[in-house]
Amino acid sequence: MTNDKSYFFCGIGGSGMLPLASILRGRGFTVAGSDRALDQGRTADKFEWLRAQGIALFSQDGSGLTDKNQILVASAAVEDTVPDVMASQRLGLDRMTRPELLASLFNAALRSIGVAGTSGKSTVTGMIGWILFDCGLDPTVMNGAVMKNFISDETPFASALVGQGDAFVSEVDESDGSIALYEPDIAILNNVSLDHMSMDELRALFGGFLQRAGRAIVNIDDAESARLAGGIARDKLCTFGFSDPEADIFGSNVLEEPLSVSFDATEDGTTCRVALAVPGRHNAANALAALAAARACDIPLAKAAASIGRFQGLRRRFEIVGTAGGATIIDDFGHNPDKIAATLQTLHAFPGRLLVFFQPHGFGPLRKMGPELIECFSHNLSKNDRLILCDPLYFGGTTDRSKGSDMIVDGVVAAGKQAEHIPDREACGVRLVELAQPGDRILIMGARDDTLSTFAADILEKLRP
Repeated sequence: MTNDKSYFFCGIGGSGMLPLASILRGRGFTVAGSDRALDQGRTADKFEWLRAQGIALFSQDGSGLTDKNQILVASAAVEDTVPDVMASQRLGLDRMTRPELLASLFNAALRSIGVAGTSGKSTVTGMIGWILFDCGLDPTVMNGAVMKNFISDETPFASALVGQGDAFVSEVDESDGSIALYEPDIAILNNVSLDHMSMDELRALFGGFLQRAGRAIVNIDDAESARLAGGIARDKLCTFGFSDPEADIFGSNVLEEPLSVSFDATEDGTTCRVALAVPGRHNAANALAALAAARACDIPLAKAAASIGRFQGLRRRFEIVGTAGGATIIDDFGHNPDKIAATLQTLHAFPGRLLVFFQPHGFGPLRKMGPELIECFSHNLSKNDRLILCDPLYFGGTTDRSKGSDMIVDGVVAAGKQAEHIPDREACGVRLVELAQPGDRILIMGARDDTLSTFAADILEKLRP
């Protein structure tokens, strides 16, 4: 990469695009972009923050692409009829996907740390980034979520950290196959379960990711991950988990509280108590992964455990919005069966009814995961809980919309649980306020839509006396 090229991001406000644009800008590159949300007047504060970094923003009409030295950064799924793409083609500009650009930065780092898995990637990335930062290693971190530890008045959307140290920590995505582009020094695999691809495809992608790594860190509590670990040379494998005391990083004595979790971590005969400021057994597993990564970076267990105890979590990962009328509103990124189940199980460890709102993050994922989502909700909702779905997120395009949220609701109702399909999201909010009672937990779930946080905040305001 050379600074004589500038980068134009089509969809710069996206959760994967924004931090990457911030990293490039922080490294001195000229960066510009467009976004459909900007044109529609949504999430204005985010775009104002991008402008404050010196990133020029344009309407998504091709007007920002005028220089032959520009490189268009756009998702492979962006259609050729999008004006930015048409403008780049007229000018003969180079085009890169977001993963191609990220992989080029990642692979060039002196110490690249990649976090993979169906669930928990963003949290583990944030945990590792914070440990390295807190221990003075000054890492660069690329995340798909805002990391609360790095939020300030100057960085309200802190999904990236630009450091001067050797380490580059990034979550890596398997959903489009781009995980195959990454060549990590340290690879972390949390879990493998159905999300965007078939299990055979996922096994091949995650297995290749581990094989390419200099050091492979694997969750052996997850059967699929443990199976892949069997193919890794022992001298480059580090295992973690709660089920096998022979794991290189072994967790035990888990104690759950409503807003926290603690456990013992044992490494090479040394045991430390780890007290997290985020809840749930799944976060205890995430913390073990981060501690294993710290070990690979030569950070002593006690020092890493103390640092991770100061990890504040991520936005939209079991984020408490507030309490009003005796009901607590929680904003959560859960969108696939594993993530949803982890959050519901965390909440059901303590008394109280759940009012669960779920916005599917697209028609394609809904078709792919429909049966698994039905099973997840049917198994993890109690008889008193209420599930409400609006229509899937849809920003236009040619995707097949023949199967919608009603399919999930019908399946959950057939399993004997209470569920409703209300197509309009605002009407869902009205229904949640109608249903709310003291002691309820109102859970707002979904991905790829920043306005869900606003939706959650609006419900809180409507519940105030």
